[in-house]
Amino acid sequence: MDRRELADFLRSRRERISPADAGLPAGSRRRTPGLRREEAAQLAHISTEYYARLEQARGPRPSREVLSGLARALRLTDAERVHLHHLAGEPPLPPAGPSREVRQSILDLISRLPHAAATVISATFEVLAWNDLAAALLEDFSAIPRRDRNLVRRVFLGPNPKGRRLYGVSDAPAYARSSARRLRAAAARYPDDPELAALISDLSAGSPEFRELWSSHDVAEDPTLVKTFQHPLVGPVTVNCDVLDITAQDQRLIIYTAVPGSPSEQALRLLSVIGTQRMDVPG
Repeated sequence: MDRRELADFLRSRRERISPADAGLPAGSRRRTPGLRREEAAQLAHISTEYYARLEQARGPRPSREVLSGLARALRLTDAERVHLHHLAGEPPLPPAGPSREVRQSILDLISRLPHAAATVISATFEVLAWNDLAAALLEDFSAIPRRDRNLVRRVFLGPNPKGRRLYGVSDAPAYARSSARRLRAAAARYPDDPELAALISDLSAGSPEFRELWSSHDVAEDPTLVKTFQHPLVGPVTVNCDVLDITAQDQRLIIYTAVPGSPSEQALRLLSVIGTQRMDVPG
């Protein structure tokens, strides 16, 4: 434990946070910037005396629970949280489950792709972010519960309206094999994630196909570079499929683009105008 560095780090993080940032009244007669020590202690759910001793380089080694409280109270980034743990002599534990937080720069990127359908999926195949064209091509994910935004759940357990498995995509069987393999690799990375364990349990109970694929213990995958979606309104849409790894978050950015000048490009342009309006409602 590096008490002096820890003390200086805590002080510097506390002084950069305004009371308004923490949801506290500004009050009056503040002689120094940022939060007061007692306010930081209150937000971290520890005593003011204990917090003061940490900033004075006199405190005992904080527990992981205290470090979590300090990280939350001081609004630390992921990198700062890791640094805090190392200063305290308590290396951070690996995350129990995959990150669901999508970087703002990635959200900005997919919103600036008006002629491409783009999604961000987690290591467990949950759709975390999408742009308007992806919602029009696949589904309006904002209109369904989070549980139903999982693509591996969708490919094995449905629903499959009008027999269109996984949005009528041409490579649904290959996607099923690939997703089962990637899910097994994710299970090894996040053995303590209860959501992932529940997902695997649901898939095993509800899908003989998944049980067979899971029993193979395969983890390698064959990427699909081109696929065709059978859209209920505009018909077949053939797209190139490019996958970009967001390594730090253990996420993937999926981008679907059509060949310029092709009928599929015209179909995507039409979808960008139509949006997510329901076309399967009987008249």
